[in-house]
Amino acid sequence: MSRAASAAEATTGDPALAGPSAGEPRTRTAYTYARYVAGKLAGAAVSLFAVLVTSFFLFRLIPGDPVKFMTGGRQVSAEQLATYRREFGLDLPLWEQFTDYCGKALTGDLGTSYQFRAPVVDKITEALPNTLLLTGTAFVLYTVLGVFLGTRSAWRHGRLGDRLNTGLALTLYSLPSFWLGLLLIIVFSVGMGPIPGLFPTGGMESGGEEGFAYVVDVAHHLVLPVVTLVAVEYGQTLLVTRSALLDEMGGDYLTTARAKGLRDDLVRRRHAVPNAMLPTVTLIFVNLGRTVAGVILVETVFSWPGLGGLFYQALSVPDLPLVQGLFFVFAAAVIVMNTLADLIYPLLDPRVGR
Repeated sequence: MSRAASAAEATTGDPALAGPSAGEPRTRTAYTYARYVAGKLAGAAVSLFAVLVTSFFLFRLIPGDPVKFMTGGRQVSAEQLATYRREFGLDLPLWEQFTDYCGKALTGDLGTSYQFRAPVVDKITEALPNTLLLTGTAFVLYTVLGVFLGTRSAWRHGRLGDRLNTGLALTLYSLPSFWLGLLLIIVFSVGMGPIPGLFPTGGMESGGEEGFAYVVDVAHHLVLPVVTLVAVEYGQTLLVTRSALLDEMGGDYLTTARAKGLRDDLVRRRHAVPNAMLPTVTLIFVNLGRTVAGVILVETVFSWPGLGGLFYQALSVPDLPLVQGLFFVFAAAVIVMNTLADLIYPLLDPRVGR
């Protein structure tokens, strides 16, 4: 047997002398990703606790006495006011109220609403589907519209269509959503000049409708608030997608793809767009978190019975448990969606998290 064969046999037969196995790089990658995930989850947990603390102390700076609101402006005795304060725990020291709030929040109990005399979780659960219907519909529309127009503008940058798309997106994105909503109500609900009032001024339904007629009625009420959200929000997605794709368009791999004879449309769809989607993915997840939070101003302008309108109503009291619970839900939705985006990032680009 030759010296080389003997050495090979010895190396193969002795695990201590064998080189790194094929599974080691995969194991190392899994360990790196697990450590990355643990770090992101720990950061999210710290952020959620910070939100819990902030929501408790922040809204106690709001002027107003919730106990006087609960009396409905009636003249009541000091004993009755003391009874109300004792019923809702407002007579306890601040530190004791805080520890009680944190302890209950960890079990899913966000307290009892002052004005509705119902659990905060129940009020949030009741209004959540309405918010998801409104902002979820708008989210799908402005995401698809922004990504489509952003890729088209980037691929034809500098042309008339690109300039028009970018200019319109910047203009609409800079408009206050409540102002645009009021303008749409004046023009398309009240009516202006030759334009008749085509849509309801607010609310979610007219009442008295059932079955398919109810669906049509809700869709009719949905048009103007959805148009407001889409008009204001799609520009951000368009601009981010356009900017990311422009950065990718000078890549050598696109030149190679064209040199192989691929059509320009295939080069864009199969190569350029997937590599440019990382910033857009982050933005989509952030917007998805905001979808759960709702849009307070738009829901208030259109009297939409969602989380945003409920937050405005609770803030005017102030209904401290309801305001705190809604604020925590809003912030938690954004934190969770940001964390999910961070966890998906390494799967899309292995360089992230290394």
